[in-house]
Amino acid sequence: MACKRGRSMTVADVLVAELRERGVTSVATLNGHGLDPFYLACQRGGMRVIGVRNEQAAGYMAEVTGRLSRRVGVCAVSGAVAHANALTGVLNAALDGAPMLLITGITPLARLGYGDFQDFNPVPMAAPICKYARLVDAPEQIGQIVHEAFVAATSGRPGPVHLALPMDVAAAEIDVASVPRSQVRSGDVRPTGAAEKQSIDEAVQLIGRAEHPVLVAGSGVYYAGGEQVLAEFADQQQIPTVVPIWDRGTIVEPAGTFMGVVGAASGGARLLPDADLIILAGAEFDYRVGQLSPPIVREDASVIRIHADELRLRRGREMSLSIQGSPRTILAQLTEACRSAGCKPTGVWLAEAARRRDEYRQRCLAAADKLPAGLNGRDVVLDILEVLSDDSLLLVDGGNIGQWFHQLLPGRYPGHWVTCGASGVVGWGVPGAMAARALHPDRPVILLSGDGSFTFTIAELECAARQGLAFVAVVADDQQWGISVSGHVRDYGAPLYSLLGPTRLDTVAEGFGCRGVRVEKREQLPGALRAALSADVPTVIHVPIRPSCPGD
Repeated sequence: MACKRGRSMTVADVLVAELRERGVTSVATLNGHGLDPFYLACQRGGMRVIGVRNEQAAGYMAEVTGRLSRRVGVCAVSGAVAHANALTGVLNAALDGAPMLLITGITPLARLGYGDFQDFNPVPMAAPICKYARLVDAPEQIGQIVHEAFVAATSGRPGPVHLALPMDVAAAEIDVASVPRSQVRSGDVRPTGAAEKQSIDEAVQLIGRAEHPVLVAGSGVYYAGGEQVLAEFADQQQIPTVVPIWDRGTIVEPAGTFMGVVGAASGGARLLPDADLIILAGAEFDYRVGQLSPPIVREDASVIRIHADELRLRRGREMSLSIQGSPRTILAQLTEACRSAGCKPTGVWLAEAARRRDEYRQRCLAAADKLPAGLNGRDVVLDILEVLSDDSLLLVDGGNIGQWFHQLLPGRYPGHWVTCGASGVVGWGVPGAMAARALHPDRPVILLSGDGSFTFTIAELECAARQGLAFVAVVADDQQWGISVSGHVRDYGAPLYSLLGPTRLDTVAEGFGCRGVRVEKREQLPGALRAALSADVPTVIHVPIRPSCPGD
């Protein structure tokens, strides 16, 4: 804590100091009277405060900070409806397993329940989707409460936590020397432990017998910091590796074992249905892997599940083998154990899987060739991938444009490429890009968005421009909720309330103090991207495109 014992401070001052000691460098917020003591403490404590125009954006900034950094992101909002607005980002963090803290400034504790302005206890609303939710009702316990919240957010499967901070408690002065404190843990995610030898031995037997294994690497591998051991294990055993669509990428370098995503609405190569062994590492039991049931998974397939959270590990039906612990640690154990046991690599199957992957990718590329003249989603994605540097932060927010991105992944999927997360939400991209720029002020930040997604939080462009958070937004505009239209046309023959009107998004951007560029020809896009990356204000590149989905 950046203070001397014995010094009198407000509870809000202590809270800010505790956040700073845990590596928090900024707080996203929309001001409200319930936060005044906290804001004053941020000023005194040197905490950067980034303002937004909608509490939803503050929530998204915090959860994207958690997803990009594997460290607790923080947002602060006022009470009642402001709190409800911020829960969108909290739910996204809960579904994705991202560490974040929502602070809600509320009615004075002494007046809670008396009908004062915004008289509402937000804890019961947040608790069902948070790992920890607490009303700060004891000033002298603030240090311990922050400790408990950060432990919950960063342990096991990471997730969101919530603190409701009454105004009178926040402003109360306390003797710092009397505040109970635990040893400070950083705000970084902490991987869980190793597996028992018996479980590793059983896994090695299943791997040794498999002829067509598939490794499904979910967000749990990313949050455990398991990218390197994942690559080593997959390469050693020559196992085709996939990532559930919308999960965190874990393929840092181009890898011949990486087969792309599974669970996409636009389809994919046939891999899971032919696998005789599926290793589900840090991935969820959900629709993206067909709930591990026929016809997506063979009836006789063996399944090894690896997860940091025991409850999620056991979700659904029991499989051949379930191992609780850190995906990083367990994959390292499996690498060594398979090497010692002489498990034969499945190179022939890997080559066949790669053939299927490439064939499906070519089908997607060829489908775009049949579209009417003009730019399409394929063109936009390929041009962005061409311009990306190794350290570029790429955020993808949208339905069909997101499908194009996933189908055209170039042999890698690093963790600094971010999509919506397991919830499938759209509209998070602009605040997400702001969070990325705040985290990494010296790295390029590119947001690829659909037009519908982009307009959810378009007013945040003004906040980004005013606060020096420059990024490039490429908006692929098909004037419709594209992924919905694709499904409607397939199932019902026509769109259902899913068409949008024309909007000059480049002009709108200029009205918010940003650069606006309109691109109508493909040869214009690479140059527009390079110019935008050197700008010191946000740039919106508006690209009208032909409607399309890779699976159409």
